[in-house]
Amino acid sequence: MAIRTKELKQAKIEAVATARALFEGYNDYIFADYRGLTVEQITGLRRLLRAKESAFKVVKNNFARIAFSEMKIDGVSDFLVGPTAVALAKDDTNDVAKILYDFAKEAPALQIKGGYISAELYDPKKLEAFSKLPGKKQLIAMLMAAINGPAQKLAATLQAYVDKKQAEEAGAA
Repeated sequence: MAIRTKELKQAKIEAVATARALFEGYNDYIFADYRGLTVEQITGLRRLLRAKESAFKVVKNNFARIAFSEMKIDGVSDFLVGPTAVALAKDDTNDVAKILYDFAKEAPALQIKGGYISAELYDPKKLEAFSKLPGKKQLIAMLMAAINGPAQKLAATLQAYVDKKQAEEAGAA
């Protein structure tokens, strides 16, 4: 009996190490209750998240709690209650949150519990507001368009002036 307990403990240590290795590969975490989702729905959600270089993993709460504690991430234990899945994001966490909230509209069984984004805890309301903001790439595109707009107008005005002068010179000759 003692040998079995020792093996079981080693298995748990390895499970925590595996969970920690998984979590360390990502920067941000969004926690959700997946109870009531079908296998097809979870598979579809995972496919959507995989396109954004993210993952959706079902975790054992105790193992996840210990792994996050070892990573010095505090406060997430409140989210690790009941059946829990974690959406893991490297970049564009905003897009991952959008995917989760859009999916939750189609499948109300998915309940967002909260998140840990950029070393800050997000409750479901704050996370929903975050999901409605433009993503990083969209913000960069908007900034570049704002910077590029006046330069394009100046270039078009200068080209029109050059064309006008060339037409005048051609008409005089």
